[in-house]
Amino acid sequence: MIKRVITIVLDGFGVGELPDSKAYGDEGSNTLAGIHHHTKLNLPNLKKLGLYNIDGVDLEKNTEKIIGNFGKAAEQSVGKNSPVGHWEICGVITNPGFQTYPNAFPEKLIEEFKKEANLEGILCNEVGSGTEILKQYGEEHIKTGYPIIYTSADSVFQIAAHEEVIPVEKLYEICKIARKIVDKPEYNIGTVIARPFVGTSAENFSRTYHRKDFESNTFSKTILDVLKENNKEVIAIGKIGDLFSGRGITKEIHTQGNEDGIEKTIEEIKNDTEGFLFTNLVDFDMLYGHRNNIEGYAKALEYLDSKLPIIMENMKDTDMLILTADHGNDPSTPSTDHSREYIPILIYGKQLKENVNIGTRKTYADIGQTILDILGMPLLKTGTSFKEKIIK
Repeated sequence: MIKRVITIVLDGFGVGELPDSKAYGDEGSNTLAGIHHHTKLNLPNLKKLGLYNIDGVDLEKNTEKIIGNFGKAAEQSVGKNSPVGHWEICGVITNPGFQTYPNAFPEKLIEEFKKEANLEGILCNEVGSGTEILKQYGEEHIKTGYPIIYTSADSVFQIAAHEEVIPVEKLYEICKIARKIVDKPEYNIGTVIARPFVGTSAENFSRTYHRKDFESNTFSKTILDVLKENNKEVIAIGKIGDLFSGRGITKEIHTQGNEDGIEKTIEEIKNDTEGFLFTNLVDFDMLYGHRNNIEGYAKALEYLDSKLPIIMENMKDTDMLILTADHGNDPSTPSTDHSREYIPILIYGKQLKENVNIGTRKTYADIGQTILDILGMPLLKTGTSFKEKIIK
């Protein structure tokens, strides 16, 4: 009997464009293939779990013995960002989606925000890459003290501020004010993001791990709620707590990037808990996908791959491991935004079969439904469990 499911989300790791990718401007996106074709990618342990055997991957012949089960899933939610991806994994399909602002935010919203946050002014109000925005407006921000407001292809209201100009806690307070405003139906924005940064000039500004997401709390019941209601542990590592506004979580652990997230996941695996261990590894997306850093992305994948034997060695006989993603972020394309892609599903456990292809799942929600089914919990109405395919 499986008593704990460990799920690690590789933020922004897709395995090929979805059929509706054209509507999102993502035709041809394939995060795994983009990295594979531009680097000497070496992922022996992910191969053993079945990554290269997923339908449609077709990158190289896999001669390794497959010890995991594998497949991929399509996204049914409208959007291609972390909140809707994680929510769908956990049983919530977002439709209709949140409002995006391809031409920047309306003046009415900006004026309302300035008034409620007691701000004399703001900078930017544009659509763009965060690192480029800092180069353009960071020095002016230091001179004026005005926060930098910008958005992207996603439904996000991002507020950047230098940690010595607007202290992190003050920035969080400003974000909470923004959250209340953008919750209004006329704005309907999914995420407010605090983007603290440091540095002395445009040449060396860099964003810090004090980033914090303030999500819309409009999502319906998730597997986290079900597990907590049934007295199971729900341990959130990384930005999971932010993505779910703390709901359905019994323990929240913040991290400083991928390596820290992996180490803290291993520490928690060693503990005797029953329920759900849920980790997000943000660097794939934040540091490499958005910055089109193919080599950095490849090295981050290889680092995770090198840690998989340690993760699996520390798993108990009653544990199950799932590796998956929330969307794509192909660093080999000109775009610096998320990409609308299939996500991989790799599953391993001592009570599971090996080398089972679970195929192409119609929704990410199949993952969450399987987790509930495996743990003997009440099921949600969204998603189809693949438990019977993988249990011995």
